Amino acid sequence: MIRFIYIFLCALLVSCNKSPVNDSGEDLPNILFFFADDFAFDAIHALGNDIIETPNLDRMVLNGTRFNQAFNMGGWNGAVCVASRSMIITGKNIWDAKSISDQWSKKENLEAAQQSWGKLLEQKGYHTYMTGKWHVSINPNEVFQTVRNVRPGMPRDFFKKENRKGYDRPKEGQADLWRASDTLNGGFWEGGKHWSEVIKDDALDFLKQADSGEAPFFMYLAFNAPHDPRQSPQSFLDRYPLNTIPLPENWLPEYPFKDAIGNPKTLRDEALAPFPRTPYAIKTHIKEYYAIISHLDEQIGKILDSLEASGKADNTYIFFTSDHGLSVGKHGLLGKQSMFDHSIRVPLIITGPAIPRGKRIDHEIYLQDIMATTLELGDVSTPDSIDFKSFLNLAKGKDKKPLYPEGIYGAYMNYQRMIRKDNFKLLVYPKINKVLLFDLKNDPHEMNDLSNNPEYFERTKSMFRDLINLQIKMKDTLNLSHISLKI
Repeated sequence: MIRFIYIFLCALLVSCNKSPVNDSGEDLPNILFFFADDFAFDAIHALGNDIIETPNLDRMVLNGTRFNQAFNMGGWNGAVCVASRSMIITGKNIWDAKSISDQWSKKENLEAAQQSWGKLLEQKGYHTYMTGKWHVSINPNEVFQTVRNVRPGMPRDFFKKENRKGYDRPKEGQADLWRASDTLNGGFWEGGKHWSEVIKDDALDFLKQADSGEAPFFMYLAFNAPHDPRQSPQSFLDRYPLNTIPLPENWLPEYPFKDAIGNPKTLRDEALAPFPRTPYAIKTHIKEYYAIISHLDEQIGKILDSLEASGKADNTYIFFTSDHGLSVGKHGLLGKQSMFDHSIRVPLIITGPAIPRGKRIDHEIYLQDIMATTLELGDVSTPDSIDFKSFLNLAKGKDKKPLYPEGIYGAYMNYQRMIRKDNFKLLVYPKINKVLLFDLKNDPHEMNDLSNNPEYFERTKSMFRDLINLQIKMKDTLNLSHISLKI
């Protein structure tokens, strides 16, 4: 009898330590997710930016597949990060995600966390790990098994009176009191070490632990960079002399509709630089933006190197994206509270087994589709509650059908609505009864409004109808019936 019990316990122990497998009997892959903040789609050297230095993201581009048209749906308040991150954690579209977020803020419907990203993978046998920026209204411990160094939306001490020198600057001919490399300014150096380096160290520690574990892992590494205050060591700032930085092609001193679209001078993001925007101010902000991205890239490189050294890289899928983009001077804007591509479009790169190298895909997707894609990789039956779709077959070249033939939807509070379809974009500004139409193929910088051109009247009308249909699908209650197309 004792011998039987011993054999049973040994068998149980072996079964518990055995790595989970998929339906084909193969070990489930590891998943490493890099999540940047405010990272524009055109801020990677290998994707066409000749100025910026991003050698480690470049090798991801070389070794994997990138989606050239990945978008965030927008936001329900000025902190667009909240909506984006709530959507990717819950798998719900913007307005359903808002509903859950509101409930979680009141400590209600916490059971919904069982259908969240981390929990769904955990239920399949994954060890789930999170470090960095959270900005979701539920405690991350409700979503991930292991949580380290949770960071707020932005550094708390940046709001201190003495650090307000980081706003409304720089002004040509006046002393700039802000120094992006000064650790005494706090911000990203709050706690004594740059936050990007803290997350890198957390990741390296976890990979060491994973060496001895049998369970596949899901790592959610959420960097605050390159969100403002855009701080980095001086050596990174020195890489970008002002005279080497060109102005954006769609630079404007001031966007004429900024107030009507919810981007007034008082919006925190817009208050970072003076009005009207000057070439000097915008180039300075771009310099600091590129520097913190290069510093972030260095941390990502060290994590990738550690993964390679661990021997687990061959069975690991790696994703890189951002919660949304950033204007940094485009259209006279600084932040991400618009429906222009510079604010809603993000880089999205995937590497891993059976993922083609150096491939570009132009199908339009949402960045939150990463969640559904990882569920497929983890052999998780995707619940009906998940609104987003897996792009795994697109990435592997097994399918060429678009995921969203009805178009890409976008919203910012009650100030803006957008549809992107068939290489055209329709913007609606309800507060001023304004409609804009852009031909994205011939006007990628969105500078030439075609809405009043008779040749595009039918296009404008059809896209407006498509937008209304998407509103219904997304449970968007904003009434656009008063909009006059003037055609």
